[in-house]
Amino acid sequence: MLGLNGTPFQPATLQLTGIPGMQTGQAWVALVFCILYLISIIGNLTILALVTREPTLHQPMYYFLSMLSLNDLGVSFSTLPTVLATFCFNYRHVDFDACLVQMFFIHTFSFMESGILLAMSFDRFVAICDPLRYATVLTNNRILAMGLGIVAKSFTTLFPFPFLVKRLPFCKGNVLHHSYCLHPDLMKVACGDIHVNNIYGLFVVIFTYGIDSTFILLSYTLILRAVLAIASREQRFKALNTCMSHICAVLAFYVPIIAVSMIHRFWKSAPLVVHVMMSNVYLFIPPMLNPIIYSVKTKEIRRGIRQVFCKSWG
Repeated sequence: MLGLNGTPFQPATLQLTGIPGMQTGQAWVALVFCILYLISIIGNLTILALVTREPTLHQPMYYFLSMLSLNDLGVSFSTLPTVLATFCFNYRHVDFDACLVQMFFIHTFSFMESGILLAMSFDRFVAICDPLRYATVLTNNRILAMGLGIVAKSFTTLFPFPFLVKRLPFCKGNVLHHSYCLHPDLMKVACGDIHVNNIYGLFVVIFTYGIDSTFILLSYTLILRAVLAIASREQRFKALNTCMSHICAVLAFYVPIIAVSMIHRFWKSAPLVVHVMMSNVYLFIPPMLNPIIYSVKTKEIRRGIRQVFCKSWG
């Protein structure tokens, strides 16, 4: 389909959808999303502030936690404008180019989170399997290099996506099924040859989620083997306990991804609302849960929070 100037047609704006089939109760949905955003933003900012101001938290584990919190803020702020516009102000239109920018940042931060979780599993591997070399292996320069490497990898692999979408004509309407822009959603309304987009999308998923999850699993296999070799039951428990926060964060991130993939693969007739709700879980729950998990499971974080409250009320 061609526009008036003979170029492939692309709509000036795309229409976002709240939750399919929910004509009533939008105010309650808006309230829920606002609460999720508040918990996520306040929680992750608290983690960043604590790690910055508390000298006892200037350790590799907490530097990686800061990266995770910073990335979770990126996820939240990437979706926030259109989600609030859709549910709070009933404004459902987004400029086509702005949609591509949002799509890029949502996917980039998502893939960065996978890389950060892998780096955190390496941190736990070194701490448990080679504790005497922990400080020499995970130096500040290496941690910085790992962080920059994660950013560079995610940015370069996702950079072609907006241009691959931009080249396509859109002849199947302009209505998207979410309150934000995702690459699979845009592919449903695009026409022309989308094989390149799908193949490259599959490559990126395998190159990031596939490789990262494999190495995370390998790290914990080696960690478990090292822990089982410890004679003292108390020491085994203590070693495993240092991994619990990270294991919970990994599960909070990967379980929704696996669930979305399983539904897409084995339940093709699933109602659209199921796909939309699982995508919302995948994007909104990890940024909200991660600061809660680390605040509950990490003694040093709990102590820092208590000190802040004591100073505030003292």
